Amino acid sequence: MEESDSVESLCSSTTTRSDRSSGTRVSDTELRSKGRVIEKVYKDPSKGELPLLPEEHVQDSAKDVTYICPFIGPVRGSLSVTNYRLFFRCTDREPVFGLDLPLGVLSRVEKIGAATSRGDVSYGLACKDMRNLRFVHKEPEDSLKKSVFEVLMKFAFPVSNNMSLFAFEYKQVFPESGWKVYDPLAEYKRQGLPNESWRISKVNDHYELCDSYPAALVVPVTITDEELRRVSSFRAKGRIPVLSWIHPESQAAVVRASQPMVGQNGRRCKEDEKLLQAIMDANAQSHKMFIFDARPSVNAAANKMKGGGYESEDAYQNAELVFLDIHNIHVMRESLRKLKEVVYPNIEDSHWLSNLESTHWLEHIKLILAGALRIADKVESGKTSVVVHCSDGWDRTPQLTSLALIMLDSHYRTIRGFQMLLEKEWLSFGHRFQQRVGHGDKNHTDADRSPIFLQFIDCVWQMTRQFPAAFEFNEYFLITILDHLYSCLFGTFLCNSEQQRLKEVIPPMCSSPPSVYDTSSSGSPTTYAGILACDHRNLSISATKSC
Repeated sequence: MEESDSVESLCSSTTTRSDRSSGTRVSDTELRSKGRVIEKVYKDPSKGELPLLPEEHVQDSAKDVTYICPFIGPVRGSLSVTNYRLFFRCTDREPVFGLDLPLGVLSRVEKIGAATSRGDVSYGLACKDMRNLRFVHKEPEDSLKKSVFEVLMKFAFPVSNNMSLFAFEYKQVFPESGWKVYDPLAEYKRQGLPNESWRISKVNDHYELCDSYPAALVVPVTITDEELRRVSSFRAKGRIPVLSWIHPESQAAVVRASQPMVGQNGRRCKEDEKLLQAIMDANAQSHKMFIFDARPSVNAAANKMKGGGYESEDAYQNAELVFLDIHNIHVMRESLRKLKEVVYPNIEDSHWLSNLESTHWLEHIKLILAGALRIADKVESGKTSVVVHCSDGWDRTPQLTSLALIMLDSHYRTIRGFQMLLEKEWLSFGHRFQQRVGHGDKNHTDADRSPIFLQFIDCVWQMTRQFPAAFEFNEYFLITILDHLYSCLFGTFLCNSEQQRLKEVIPPMCSSPPSVYDTSSSGSPTTYAGILACDHRNLSISATKSC
């Protein structure tokens, strides 16, 4: 971590309702600095015991710690580290406030500089949600005793220390399991599937066809399982073209896949060509199909050197290939890094627009939204089936298909429908959450990390801002999802595929971590309790107090 004044505000971004209703209440007092609201702060009038979750235990604490805040100056207090989070409580000013930070949010913890003459050492905490925190702490006089920050590093990166994530220790019991929020067969039935043109194949029941795909796959009835196996050897990572959604009237389909492995020699696969023709034929209202390749055309062509590539319009009759010019995970990671430098710790008002433009973040958001809109328009207005893919089909592809489905199907704009959409397009179809987020891993320079899901949520937020009445939820819902993308409190976002989740997270249910969608006895999602109150008559949403 660079030695700088880059420090975040006083309050944790975590919005776990169980945290906030267990003793630490959110104050309505807002700190203001330089004319801007910093953030709501936690108030703990009782100054009593820490509000711990089930199976959460204090691992170490220190009384004389200073939090370096660029807005209100140094703040002295006590710091405690549990196996789930960091607590900092102010002791020298009113109102009493604190910091409540899940350790899963931490990207790295580093000592900054050498100890001062007083024995004080600075520590920088860089967070995955773009915050930076800085603390000053006196080193223990006993050289054998570990610093509280050394203990923090151990529990912040459990995977690197051969420990389990807190989600596997968390034993909160909920009346209804959130793991049941998505039933693929019920969701396909809602869409009218199977029908005379589409069937549900069991070829991937044991994840032998494609280990990153779900067990239930919807494919044309005219394509046999043996032909699907041959197609899997032609598509990157075995990710064959399968249906995500079908239009209830025109029967135009949204199909997702990975790139074809054509290579430099223009390799062809007759079964793959037959499959795409069958997808086209399943839609009687159109004799054309669009293939949307999320990549820039230059990148797609370069992939031929690695054995990949894109569909030739000569091989795929009546199919039009469209490149959407969305860049890869490395470009997006760098864009977010630049954005963080612009917005934290201070925003330079005089150069705000030019600095923001230099990050290219909003340019990427625009391209993703524009691509999803083109897909939705071809399906809705053009009554044409579409195939969507990028390279491997688990990053840009779910961004595009999910956003297009939100535009096409109002069900996905409800709270429950949006949960199902995440489960279907992101979790079951193998977005690599563990690799992209790096849960519990101290290797913050890992090239596989990238803010792909964050970008998607940003795109959804842009849509809710433009069409608020079209959604049953607002930004509080989206922020809560992002909080638990990083928190490692729930098992939902911990794995890379459905197969891995079934093996490592869900069974046996008696010892599995809870889902982020687990519900309270009232039937509302516990994670969102006290945040969303919906009036279904006009889809207006308001914030309510914590339950």
